[in-house]
Amino acid sequence: MKRIFITGIGTNIGKTVVSAIVTEYLNADYWKPIQSGDLMDSDTMKVKTLISNNKSVFHPEKYRLSQPLSPHAAAKRDGVAIKLEDFILPETENHLVIEGAGGLMVPLNNEILIADLIQHLNASVLLVSQNYLGSINHTLLTIQELKRRNITIIGIVINGESTPETEAFVMQYSNLPIIFRVENESSIDQNTVLKYAEKLNFDGIF
Repeated sequence: MKRIFITGIGTNIGKTVVSAIVTEYLNADYWKPIQSGDLMDSDTMKVKTLISNNKSVFHPEKYRLSQPLSPHAAAKRDGVAIKLEDFILPETENHLVIEGAGGLMVPLNNEILIADLIQHLNASVLLVSQNYLGSINHTLLTIQELKRRNITIIGIVINGESTPETEAFVMQYSNLPIIFRVENESSIDQNTVLKYAEKLNFDGIF
């Protein structure tokens, strides 16, 4: 079964929408290991409202932190000690989409990062990027760190407007494909997610 970790080149980059699209495409289970803030409108709740199929199972977060901060800071505020060994994959025989928190180097405590969690879970990464001034640097630095850690990278997803020169350089330099693009949508709902999911094709990528 495929185990796909959705991470991004930063925060508010579109990981949740991409997670919903991939979950819908694979009829996969979904898991957000850490939720910081927005506990009444969590990413798990958002993805659940965007999924049309009746096969996906939404597994509970390991840590639900009250403050919208990086996990290490939110955990400190809540008096919680995040430990890497406490992250155990949900029991499932289905594909699993795992949504990260922020970017690759976001701290979970004073010693471990999201990157360490990806390695601990032995997951492959789908990297969400956007085109903005500085995004080449952010994208390539993230890819460089993933490769340094020998983490398998499935490819890149672009969220938002196309910048052909940027995308061509990132693909050439990283030797990674752009799997799909999420256009600027006026709203995101089940029909939007289904539209993208029906166009996806991961054949030959894994």
